[in-house]
Amino acid sequence: MPRIPSAAVNHHAAGTGREWKPLFVCAGVAAILYVVLLITALVLDFAAPPPVDGGAETLEFIAGHKAAYVAEQILWILPNILAVLVFAALFVAVLPTQRSLSVVALAAGALPWALFLAVPVSSRGSLNLVYLSDRYMAASTAEGRRMFATAAEAIIAENNTPALVGALSAVGILLMAIAMSRSPSGQFPRWVAWLSMATGALGVACEILRYAVPEFYWGYGVLLWAWFVATGIALIRMPVPAEQHRAPAEP
Repeated sequence: MPRIPSAAVNHHAAGTGREWKPLFVCAGVAAILYVVLLITALVLDFAAPPPVDGGAETLEFIAGHKAAYVAEQILWILPNILAVLVFAALFVAVLPTQRSLSVVALAAGALPWALFLAVPVSSRGSLNLVYLSDRYMAASTAEGRRMFATAAEAIIAENNTPALVGALSAVGILLMAIAMSRSPSGQFPRWVAWLSMATGALGVACEILRYAVPEFYWGYGVLLWAWFVATGIALIRMPVPAEQHRAPAEP
């Protein structure tokens, strides 16, 4: 297979940098905003932690803390679209030199965050429970309340679903880290690539063992937020090589 001259690669990368610089900046801001929104959700969670089991208990809690509960669920779910934007920008950044690896990393990394938007749970609750809470409180009979409490139990059980998808997102981070480490010197700080590798590797283990050893998951959560912030800053500061103008060849 013929080797692509380094000058051609650099020229292509320069063009890509200029064309996609607005995307890099937007994705960098999105990465930092992602962490800010999740920290806000965590603050709301600590202020009024919702039950993680018990249908009737959960519905009664929501009835007494509806505004805070709805805000928390939105803050857990909505930022996932920002994560998709971050992976899209990383894909564009490493594509010129890591074509196959960047495609696989994008599919593994961005798809889970997009699926989080379709799954009606956030691992800390669900917006669907708000409707059930209203119906539960309006029910006039014990049998009616029991029916809505049973429906709530089924939704609460689905909170285990994001852990399976989360393992795939960690794989995507790990693959993207490998692509970042192979990118041209100066495109990504090497420490960001190493941080990405550590985050992805730890994330795969922690997501798989999330409910067996939940203590480890907190460490991964903090490291994941650090990765988003570091990657966001790297994208904002992504260097754009100056185009080298060459004199036209003589006929």
